Amino acid sequence: MSSIQLTTSQRRVLTALVNLSENADRPVSGRRIAESIDRNAGTVRNRMQSLRDIGLVEGVAGPHGGYVPTDAAYETLDIERMDGAASTPVEREGDPVEGVNVEEIDLSSVANPELCRAELVIRGPVGTFDAGDRVTVGPTPGAGLRLSGVVDATHVDGNTLLVRVEGMETPGKERAA
Repeated sequence: MSSIQLTTSQRRVLTALVNLSENADRPVSGRRIAESIDRNAGTVRNRMQSLRDIGLVEGVAGPHGGYVPTDAAYETLDIERMDGAASTPVEREGDPVEGVNVEEIDLSSVANPELCRAELVIRGPVGTFDAGDRVTVGPTPGAGLRLSGVVDATHVDGNTLLVRVEGMETPGKERAA
C-alpha cells in the first residue's frame, strides 16, 4: 500500500475519478467528476491540481480533455484496475444500471435472515442509488449468485451500498435468505 496520505476531499475526488474512468474511453472531465460527487467544478479542479502535483492524476488538455488516474492512484486507494474484469450486473428498481459493476460482495449475519445485510462495493457512480431503492445484483461470474434487497445506505467515498438482503438465488436453487 502507498504511503501517500490524502485528505478526505482528495480521496473522494480521486475515488470518483477512478470509478468514472473505468468505463470511459477518454479522460474524465472535472465537471463530470463534480456532478458525480455533488461538488463544485472549481473545487474539483483545485483537488485535481494537488493530486497531479503528487503524481496520482494526469491532466489531458483540449476539448475532449480531462483527467486520468495513474497507477499510483490505484495503489494509493488500494484497489485494482477492473480492465478485463468479468461483469456482475446491477439493477435498480428493475432497470439495468449502465456503467456500474460489482467489485465485491460481503455478507453479514447470513444465519439470521431478518438481519442479513450485504455490503456491495461497486465501480461506477454510486450517486445513482438512494436509500430505499430496490436493487438486484448478479448473476456473479463464478457462482451465479443473484442477490436482491433494499438499499439501507450509500457511502459515496468508497462506492459502497449497504443492502438489506431479501433474497439470494444460485443456479438450480430457489429463493433463500
